[in-house]
Amino acid sequence: MRLLTCSAIAACIALTAPQAVQAQDLGSNFKRDKNVSVRQRPRPDYEASGQKAGGFTLYPRVTVDLEHNDNIYAVAAGKIDDNIWRVKPELAVRSNWSRNALGFFAGGNVVRYGDQKTENTQEYTLAANGRIDVVRGSNVSGSAQYQNLIEPRSAITAGTPAGATPKPVKYNITTTNLTAVKEFNRLRLTGRLDDKDFNYKDQGAAFNQNTRDRNELSYGAKAEYAVSPDTAVYATATGNKRDYDIKGATDRSSDGYVVGVGANFEASDLVRGDLQVGYMKQSYDKSALYKSISGFNAAGRLEWFPTQLTTVGLNGSRTIEESTATGSAGFISNNIGATIDHELLRNVLLSGAYTHGKDNYKGVDRSDKRDNVSATAAYLLNRRVGLFLTYNYLKQDSSGAAKASSFKDNKLIASVALQF
Repeated sequence: MRLLTCSAIAACIALTAPQAVQAQDLGSNFKRDKNVSVRQRPRPDYEASGQKAGGFTLYPRVTVDLEHNDNIYAVAAGKIDDNIWRVKPELAVRSNWSRNALGFFAGGNVVRYGDQKTENTQEYTLAANGRIDVVRGSNVSGSAQYQNLIEPRSAITAGTPAGATPKPVKYNITTTNLTAVKEFNRLRLTGRLDDKDFNYKDQGAAFNQNTRDRNELSYGAKAEYAVSPDTAVYATATGNKRDYDIKGATDRSSDGYVVGVGANFEASDLVRGDLQVGYMKQSYDKSALYKSISGFNAAGRLEWFPTQLTTVGLNGSRTIEESTATGSAGFISNNIGATIDHELLRNVLLSGAYTHGKDNYKGVDRSDKRDNVSATAAYLLNRRVGLFLTYNYLKQDSSGAAKASSFKDNKLIASVALQF
């Protein structure tokens, strides 16, 4: 899984193209829009106007980052710092139709280090998505995306110890999705099919990445019942099949499922959220080597609106994730977090976030704890230019006989975003 950088999050908060509205949702019992968060609030004077092209609007954008990182290899000792330039051109295309929708996206990320030239990389993403509105309350949507990415040195799935590979690990992800929704007044049914194909670039026998190549297929359904216009309860079930390309002695191929119940609500003018609890299990083809992983599953988010200018968020999850540690097929990932966004002025936004994660590996003696703190200030000059300043702190503590690296990492990022 790839996480957005804090500077990217800041850009998403305030300097972005207007969001498309789905007309078929009008009057739905499942809308939760009584409150508008700081990130969601429209800012017409600072949103990209776009370039009209027939029935579509084009939103070109480029962001330039300058980052100072005091531990680019994410190591405990012998830290190396560097200044890093990033240039990220993007083009989003959205249809202007009253019914149905079609969109495209292309983006790149050119990364250049001041001193450590071997860390220089390029990334890019190509994506398309569409929606067919069958009747009011019913639609079918789909998407396809291809990404050429670099695994951050600080990623939990990076080599052990962190920074061990001679060059950053490159990989491709091809993702497709198909979703169908049918709403019957108080009842809404959703079916979803997702497919992800991972292809890692090898770095020789000593740093073999091909064992990570795999396909992940997930399929599921969700039934929601609106007990009131502000509250719905639901039941959900999702199955998955994770199939690794190399069928050797350490093949981590598996099948699993997650079942759960939950509720989404907008209880008042102050609080809204979505909470789910359930059970999860992952069973491995090499059952003699890898024991099945199971347990309590959870996912949730809450938003609190103390004022119209401040939004406070809480989130958490408990899931089964894939492992790259020798002797372990997977681990249980526990995460909790909090965010706060404040609109100091119409064009000045402040944001802070904290997350704490604990990963318990199965099959080996290893436990990881990660704490991440970030703070961002966004200043929107006009609808074309935005300035962002972000500080990020990451701490990882790994323990046990098979422990990974423990490290601390500080980043300071200054960004300029231009859009048209």
